[in-house]
Amino acid sequence: MTAGAEHYFLGVDGGGTGCRARVEDGSGAVLGQGLSGPATTRLGIEEAWASISRAFNAALDEAGLGPDEVARTHVGIGLAGIGRKGALEALQAIPHSFAGIDFTSDGMGACLGAHSGRDGAIVIAGTGSIGLGFVEGRSLRVGGYGFPISDEGSGADLGLKAIRLALRANDGRLEKTALLTEVMQRFQNDPMEAVAWMDRATATDYAALAPMVMRHADQGDSAGRRIVQSAAEQIDTLVRTLFDLGAPRVTLLGGLSSPLEPWLAPDVRRRLKPADGDAVSGAIILARKAAQAH
Repeated sequence: MTAGAEHYFLGVDGGGTGCRARVEDGSGAVLGQGLSGPATTRLGIEEAWASISRAFNAALDEAGLGPDEVARTHVGIGLAGIGRKGALEALQAIPHSFAGIDFTSDGMGACLGAHSGRDGAIVIAGTGSIGLGFVEGRSLRVGGYGFPISDEGSGADLGLKAIRLALRANDGRLEKTALLTEVMQRFQNDPMEAVAWMDRATATDYAALAPMVMRHADQGDSAGRRIVQSAAEQIDTLVRTLFDLGAPRVTLLGGLSSPLEPWLAPDVRRRLKPADGDAVSGAIILARKAAQAH
């Protein structure tokens, strides 16, 4: 980094539901923020980059940074689906006017933010689930290969299990509970409606049932409790595996993290650490590290 002129750091967290950007000065003061819609390579590189650009342009506008400052801005971007074949190369080929851009996955961005760039790991329990971390230069990954083959203990997994049990109860193979009755009502009590829905449903559609499953489980519904207990055991395993692989600290993140936490094993709950910062903080840490390396 050249001495004299001030450098700026821009972090972007591009997820499947939305994209957030934040720009900071050298001392860490927030100068501007921006939001936009989904940014994942699944939408295509052009779509993802358009969303990222909307978010960072909004942040730069709010910060009042002009072309001269932009040229002294180091950028870190955590992006969903960066592991897809050819995605990183395509992103790196896009022209830009920043001092430099470094990319990582949205999960690794969240991990950097959770532990202030130090060694550690995260378990994300949201629509999907995954365990990720950094330990002494090694990257850790446990699970998270996508629904339905993986993502155990996720919102999508809860939804799938609820529908599976509801169909069994509807056939008389299982006792009907309030949860299973409510699930079947979503399909007008017609299994063929569930079949037609399944043909089009995404992981997000399955995960939309998760709040209903959690509500019934918390109210003591036997089927709900069974499903949530099983999900909690899967999350327990992800956390314990990351500790076994050498992670010094593990943080639980994602939309299901708060509702699931009371269901986790006591030893796991005791060992979990709250996050220091969010995924945008992680992207800014990435930008700062890259700037120091240049």
